[in-house]
Amino acid sequence: MFKPLFRHSLLLLCLFLLLSACSREPAPAEIWTLDGSENFINKGDIESIEKHGWLRILTMGGEDRLPRQSSSRAMELEIAAKFAATLDLRPAIVYVENFEDLIPALQDGKGDIVTANLTVTKERKQHLAFTVPLGHAIEQLVSAKTEKVSDLANLNNRSIAVKAGTTYEQTLDQLLTQYPNLKKQTLPGNIDLDEILDRIASREIDLTILDSNLLQEAGEYRSDLTVGPDLTEERPLAWALRKDSPQLQTALNRFLNQQQITRPRESVHLDDFDAIKKRKTLRVLTRNNAASYYLWQGELLGFEYELARAFAQKHKLRLEMIVAPSHEDLIPMLLAGKGDVIAAFMTVTDERKKQAIAFSRHHHYASEIVVTRDDENLTSMDDLAGRKIYVRQSSSYWKTLEKLKDKGIAFELVAAPETMETEEIIARVADGDYDLTVADNQLLDIELTWRDDIKAAFALGEPRKNAWVVRKNNPQLLSAINGFLRKEYRGEFYNITYEKYFKNPHSIRQHKTERIDLNPDGTFSPYDDIVKKYADQYGFDWRLLIAQMYQESRFNPQTTSWAGAKGLMQVLPRTAKEMGFKQLEDPDIGIHAGVKYLDWVRDRFETELDIKDRMWFSLAAYNAGAGHVKDARHLARQIGLNPNRWFNHVEKTMLLLAKRQHARKARHGYVRGSEPVKYVREIRNRYQAYLQLGGGNL
Repeated sequence: MFKPLFRHSLLLLCLFLLLSACSREPAPAEIWTLDGSENFINKGDIESIEKHGWLRILTMGGEDRLPRQSSSRAMELEIAAKFAATLDLRPAIVYVENFEDLIPALQDGKGDIVTANLTVTKERKQHLAFTVPLGHAIEQLVSAKTEKVSDLANLNNRSIAVKAGTTYEQTLDQLLTQYPNLKKQTLPGNIDLDEILDRIASREIDLTILDSNLLQEAGEYRSDLTVGPDLTEERPLAWALRKDSPQLQTALNRFLNQQQITRPRESVHLDDFDAIKKRKTLRVLTRNNAASYYLWQGELLGFEYELARAFAQKHKLRLEMIVAPSHEDLIPMLLAGKGDVIAAFMTVTDERKKQAIAFSRHHHYASEIVVTRDDENLTSMDDLAGRKIYVRQSSSYWKTLEKLKDKGIAFELVAAPETMETEEIIARVADGDYDLTVADNQLLDIELTWRDDIKAAFALGEPRKNAWVVRKNNPQLLSAINGFLRKEYRGEFYNITYEKYFKNPHSIRQHKTERIDLNPDGTFSPYDDIVKKYADQYGFDWRLLIAQMYQESRFNPQTTSWAGAKGLMQVLPRTAKEMGFKQLEDPDIGIHAGVKYLDWVRDRFETELDIKDRMWFSLAAYNAGAGHVKDARHLARQIGLNPNRWFNHVEKTMLLLAKRQHARKARHGYVRGSEPVKYVREIRNRYQAYLQLGGGNL
């Protein structure tokens, strides 16, 4: 009866599994999603809700972003799911398309609570009940970076765009009485925050009004906006309930107070593990890269992230990942109390030990490897003479290379930018922009799984320890981490996770040359009939789906990817389950799941796009996630490329998102853009060949 909305709930489910209990610990529960046809009407209080067995959580849909810190939307849904579990209820997300539909849906009994950070106003309190505040916000005027409105008297003849049914609209209506020449523009109720901000930045919209907390979150990854004057006083933000649900309101308020979610977002704490357990939140400082922490197809991944998540689960803590602006910021942020632990493959060095930090027991050994282009042959230290080696000055590589220079090896040591990840430095070596670099072996292993234009030359000395880092005056936390790592290091969980990120060939294809030719029976694959059936059902060219299937699995239904994707179309089991599919190895089921997911991805892009470009965007999103593709389109618009064209436009900015200066400003963070770029091109090329063989044309 209940059918989940797959992508939207992936991050929420992941976050939910990290939660701790209050006084009693509920079993982890799946987060389901009800669509309009499957929902039911119930306007009762807790007793009536318990009879149905579901707590229905009303919220707006939208793409999940990479959390650089706790994001309000993710945290709210996480807490709501946890609250449901304490009542032995199953959490069911009810998404609405338009903001103005949230409150009517609650009042009509289509949901039990609204978790949309509603501003508490006198008008709303007449019709709704509210929880204790989850935060506070001020409504502010927003403009493009190129123009700041510092005086409200300058608003005459300007246009302000807001969503209907919001408090922003009420604020704007008040401004209209003061500035009669001000123009009002109503935005669609389903437009998301970043699309509004994109339109402001590109001057498609003149001005808008937003809450300060949302602007603070957006400021973590974009710098193309200007916040103008405050338009309201600070007002509370809370969840909404029906007025006739006093028992639910009491239980929810008690729970929210216990969870202490009203703490400041940028909290500063220097205390030890006993205080961390009272706050129920572990703050982990890290970097957004392929080894530590990143977003892929809507799921949070990374070796350090998975270890930190396991540690948080063990101690019933909520996990908060905090991405430092640069590598050199990690230790200062820890010492300033902006995080509790660093988990970023930090090498244990004597120089670092001189600071007020303590290293945990090691959780990894890394060899520092000289990296060169594939057409070179370096075999010993002496071959470094006369060369330039580029590394970050804050890295352990820098100290290693300084010691080599002291031994008389005459190479030039050049400082790479501190914001540049090792994989980007390696890419510059491959492109010829940098001469040589040094990388830890596990980072190089990741790069070598997908590129063949670099190679490992030789190691600089013996392997060195990588460890987590805490403040020196936090012995309780250090002891807890050491106990965890001592148990897990080289154990089953550790080995499986390490194999997943550093030893498995990831999504690398065998790249063997095969004839693209018709089989003797005139088919393209053994599954043409199945593909044609679902191509007709969902409105795709069946030959394009065959080309994609070949790219995904080489027509092998038993294939399993590094991330666990299965079947002919390589669908993640969790995604398949949320669409109602199991047994992905069955060709019919695996194909149906893949085509249905591709159809869902296609709906993330405007129907007004050129039909071919919409398809290329969809394929790129199938491979890397729709969020990363939207980031690439946003970047294309910023640098003067066409955001509505894939080839030679958005594919170029997709590559740029692997570069630190662009990834840190992207909503969804780092992505190895070369993978979706290659994915789309190879599918397009094979599709063209199928069309030629079949007498068609592109």
